[in-house]
Amino acid sequence: MATLLIDTNILVYAYDSTMPEKQRRAIDLLQHIRAAREGAVSAQTLSEFFSVATRKLTPPLTPPEAENQLQAFAAQWPVLPVTEKVVLEAARGARMYQLHFWDAQIWAAARLNGLSLVFSEDFSPNAVIEGMRFVNPFAPNFEWANWKDKH
Repeated sequence: MATLLIDTNILVYAYDSTMPEKQRRAIDLLQHIRAAREGAVSAQTLSEFFSVATRKLTPPLTPPEAENQLQAFAAQWPVLPVTEKVVLEAARGARMYQLHFWDAQIWAAARLNGLSLVFSEDFSPNAVIEGMRFVNPFAPNFEWANWKDKH
């Protein structure tokens, strides 16, 4: 059962050869999450991955390559939908917690789907918002084995 949401930056770094340390960490992390069967992605995350991977990576993925990767992600992890409730909850999160709307939508999708954790570098490290915890897996002190043993 999924307990954590994988944010877009982790998926993108797995393909970003211009940042080899983050690429290695992202690939390792995704392998650990896959093996533990604890991850989920949102429809928003998949959309953002396609956009970034085909426009901002150097070299960019071709649209067919990015589409194939989306299919692989969707086969590996549950995909959380972006519903009216998620959008409205994101608006509340943006208003109450001063989150950027797209970050609030990640928070809302995870929260409304019963996940307790978001892996992302886009939030304040170890922030907790209404029981939802944010962990930056690219932080210098993060190691999956140590983290997994404690959580």
